Amino acid sequence: MVIAQSHKQRSVLVNFENVGLSYDGVSETLRDVNMVIRDGDFRFLTGPSGAGKTSLMRMIYLAQKPSSGRLTLFGENINQLPRDQLPLMRRRIGVVFQEFRLLEHLTAFENIALPMRVQGVNQNEYAQDVTELLTWVGLGDRVNALPETLSGGEKQRVALARALVSKPDLILADEPTGNVDPIMGERIMRLLVELNRLGTAVIVATHDLTLVRRMKKNILRLKDGRLSLHGPLKDISPATRAEASSRAAGDERSALGA
Repeated sequence: MVIAQSHKQRSVLVNFENVGLSYDGVSETLRDVNMVIRDGDFRFLTGPSGAGKTSLMRMIYLAQKPSSGRLTLFGENINQLPRDQLPLMRRRIGVVFQEFRLLEHLTAFENIALPMRVQGVNQNEYAQDVTELLTWVGLGDRVNALPETLSGGEKQRVALARALVSKPDLILADEPTGNVDPIMGERIMRLLVELNRLGTAVIVATHDLTLVRRMKKNILRLKDGRLSLHGPLKDISPATRAEASSRAAGDERSALGA
């Protein structure tokens, strides 16, 4: 399998040390964040809307620099990283967006291959990898399909395959089940778990507490700009679980305009 990786030791991929983020220089979106992600880790990132989940993910994939503290990716302090090194660093991180972000005029194969084309890789070098990835996500018969002919679940699986084509060390999935039905959401999560078992670190940002509870993975929880690490949801105190469920329900009512 093209995505399989071998890790002899658990190296540190991401290290936040007292990281803070402020967009206006006054109020802090994130404050005193400390977090270590090693290869092979699987973490859910949870918290109410506005807690800073997207900001945290953006810092990890180098779309946003911290305002304070130290953020180290793959052993490099990103505040000291030359701009010409950013593309090389980003290739070690695969990102799966909730809204898919597929190019409508490209086929499933071409969308998955796009990162390799951007890097100037010859098609002969990546064609087999792309084909294997399509088969792995269950779309071996949709190689030439355009996005407009794909269901939401199929689009999300194409987006996942695209995130994997460069063989990243870390996958960031931002609400990967948010735009698909529960059955397809379960299938996507099984793919992410299988990927993790092969050695790739995975961080999944989600509001879906039912999903989090079922997967029994450790949780990174953001609240009021601060990050805390918890065990699987079944191990969190009933009061904390009730508060999280209440906040999630409130977020849903707000989204519906209730």
